[in-house]
Amino acid sequence: MARSWRRRAAAQGAVALDRYAYAFLAGGRRRVVESAVVALTEQGVLSLRAARLRATGEVRSGHAVEEAVMAACPRSRRVQEVIDRVGCSPSVDGIARRLVRFGLLSRRRQRVTRRGRRLLVAAVAEGGLPAYVREGPATLPTGPVRHGLLAAHPIPDGLGRALRSMGRALDDRHDAPAGDTGGGGD
Repeated sequence: MARSWRRRAAAQGAVALDRYAYAFLAGGRRRVVESAVVALTEQGVLSLRAARLRATGEVRSGHAVEEAVMAACPRSRRVQEVIDRVGCSPSVDGIARRLVRFGLLSRRRQRVTRRGRRLLVAAVAEGGLPAYVREGPATLPTGPVRHGLLAAHPIPDGLGRALRSMGRALDDRHDAPAGDTGGGGD
């Protein structure tokens, strides 16, 4: 009974979300951290070079996700490490709990509900969200931030990793000269 009351209350009242909640709806935990990294580099308090993050100043906004990103890289830290660490942090968990409470995410798998998709589409149509929140770092202009975030995708475990190495092996064999069978080596 309490769940249905909460759903009705959330459905009747207007839901006020920040850019990180919309980032969660658009791309999950990873998008939240990527959006925080982009926002902090735009503020000039975080430096991203050669796929490494380094804090260069103090956070001005005071958002919990931004503070978690800054705390995750006191010195130079790899982007993927920061994404992994902050993606499982209490600040991102709090965003997920709030979205579940509003009925915008499913409880168990944290997938976007129909209401969440509608709210995201309305926010995109309104035009108040930056492109990197909606569609990720691929929309950023070419530069160290875009390159650092796009290069931070981990190699998949298990079958994905095996297929990737098999593809590389096939590419190597394909590029060999006509007389070479790819079996011998230097």
